[in-house]
Amino acid sequence: SQKEITKLINKNEDEIFKMYEKIEEKVKDNDKFFHLGKKYYVVIDENSSEVLFRDKNVYVKSKEDLNSYQKREMLRIFNEEIEIVKKCFSSLPEFTLKTRKMSTRWGVCDTRKKIVTLNTELIKKEIELIDYVIVHELCHFFEPNHSKNFWTLVGQAYPNYKEARKKLRD
Repeated sequence: SQKEITKLINKNEDEIFKMYEKIEEKVKDNDKFFHLGKKYYVVIDENSSEVLFRDKNVYVKSKEDLNSYQKREMLRIFNEEIEIVKKCFSSLPEFTLKTRKMSTRWGVCDTRKKIVTLNTELIKKEIELIDYVIVHELCHFFEPNHSKNFWTLVGQAYPNYKEARKKLRD
């Protein structure tokens, strides 16, 4: 009934406002550029010959240039971090890195084909979170599921994995 609906809304008013504010913040963030855990305002400068980060701004000739820059940086950083993280493991198989935009996952490991795929959106997150996702996916070469043994292995390579998982959900 209308009375029950009103009562339910009143009871959950604080949570409803929090959800609304979170959505409103995401809409505002559409005008911003996220890179390695930081927010930047995009400033289009047709005279700009390179992508330049200064304070809270990123100066670029065009949005296309910014997207190209982010793709190059993503591949460079992902490959760099993989080389660092590999040192945590003694006998990893040779694998191929792929990237693609995913809506529900940060990464995927195909142990049969030996392919690790990272979500392109991960470049927007802090390096520590990128490292966690890489550790997580590489652990699947040893434990293909999310068993207790898997999480023990993840914890050995990345002790603060629970905090990283929480940050990735926010």
